[in-house]
Amino acid sequence: MSDDGLVVRAPDEGEEPRVPWGQRLRRWGRDLLITVVSLSVLWVGLGWLRSPELPAQAPALILKNLDGVEVDLARFRGQTVLVNFWATWCGPCQLEMPLLVSYAAGHPEVPVLFVAVDGAPEKLSAFAAKEGMASNRVLRLDAATKARWPVSTLPTTVVVGPEGTIEAAHAGIVTPPQLWWWGR
Repeated sequence: MSDDGLVVRAPDEGEEPRVPWGQRLRRWGRDLLITVVSLSVLWVGLGWLRSPELPAQAPALILKNLDGVEVDLARFRGQTVLVNFWATWCGPCQLEMPLLVSYAAGHPEVPVLFVAVDGAPEKLSAFAAKEGMASNRVLRLDAATKARWPVSTLPTTVVVGPEGTIEAAHAGIVTPPQLWWWGR
C-alpha cells in the first residue's frame, strides 16, 4: 500500500516498474520540447547552408511586374525589402506564399517583391489572383537579372537592408519568426 492509501502492484520479475502518469507527461513534454528545438535548429541551419552566395551589396534588380511596369529595387532605398524567388510549380513556394502575402499586407513598411523564376504572364496572373498577391509586386525574372542573382533553390528569400546591402538570405520556406526578425 502506498502513502496515499492506494494499492500498488509490485512489478513481476524482469518487468519494468510503472512510472506515474505525471512523471510520464513531464518526460513526454521534455522530449517533445527537445525534438521541436532540434528540428528548428536543423531547419534554420539547412536554410542557411543552401542559401545562395550573394555579394554584400544587392545586385541591380529591374524587372517588369504583371502590369508591365518596370520595378527597380533601388527605388526602395531607405527601406528593408524582402525579395522572394518562387515558381508556380514549386510545392514549398505554394506552401509559404499565404504567409508572405499576409505579411506583405500587414507590413506595408517592408515591401515584398515576388520574383517568379519562370511562367507565362497569364499563368502568373492567375496564380497571383488566387493567392491574393498584389500584381504590381509580382515580377518576372529575366536572363540578365538571373545571372546577377544566382538563386538555385526555391523558394529563396533575400533580405535587402535600407542601404541596399544583403542582410540575410534563406533557401526554403520562411517562418513567422524569421519574417518578424527581418522586418524589425
